[in-house]
Amino acid sequence: MNLVVDIGNTYTKIAVFEEAVILFKKIIEQNDFIQVIQEIKKDYPLIAHAIISSVANMPEKDLIFLNTTFCTLIVDHGTIMPFKNLYKTPKTLGIDRLALVAAATDQFSHKNVLVIDAGTCITYDFKNQKEEYLGGAIAPGIRLRYNSLHEYTSKLPLLELKLPENHIGSSTEDAIHSGVVFGVLHEINGVIEEYCNIYGDLTVILTGGDAHFLSKRLKNSIFATSNFLLEGLNHILAFNNNK
Repeated sequence: MNLVVDIGNTYTKIAVFEEAVILFKKIIEQNDFIQVIQEIKKDYPLIAHAIISSVANMPEKDLIFLNTTFCTLIVDHGTIMPFKNLYKTPKTLGIDRLALVAAATDQFSHKNVLVIDAGTCITYDFKNQKEEYLGGAIAPGIRLRYNSLHEYTSKLPLLELKLPENHIGSSTEDAIHSGVVFGVLHEINGVIEEYCNIYGDLTVILTGGDAHFLSKRLKNSIFATSNFLLEGLNHILAFNNNK
């Protein structure tokens, strides 16, 4: 069994895998980390290995605890990946993006795959049939667009995500919702179309916090999944353990 830990800016995602199957998943706050891991270890005593996606926001005591409890792999830019990385500045590439490409390599081998992660930022990552990662794009996410309109103007209000009734906003609030939501949808559809023009046989994966909201409203055929990053980290761990 494997323990997968994905550390974010605010929350930490934890999952237990038996081979490629998720047995347990939980989102926690960072100060609950040791207590939760102790409970998981009690419930799943066969866990032998762990993987961490980022230690930037992890207290040293938590990292020491994890290292002494399991055989732990800390993913960094020197970690061996199950694909060929052709990114020109690999040391600036986010670990989360590496994990998403690893999941694509595992679940859609020898296929052209575009992974769209709709979170704080919207990232686009592409790997080809040769299992080569070529790169992608980074754009502001939905909430970042709402926040930017509020922060960088003097009068526009800060709004929560809402699906507009139509493209023509008849009030300032409606206009903001239309600009943000339809802007994101048109952007994603446009990016997918551009990739399809180059790679006719394209598999599209949509993941991240806003994936569920967006998946129902995109015109293109996609696979929506909430666990793709965790699955990618688990595959990286398995790949390195088999080396």
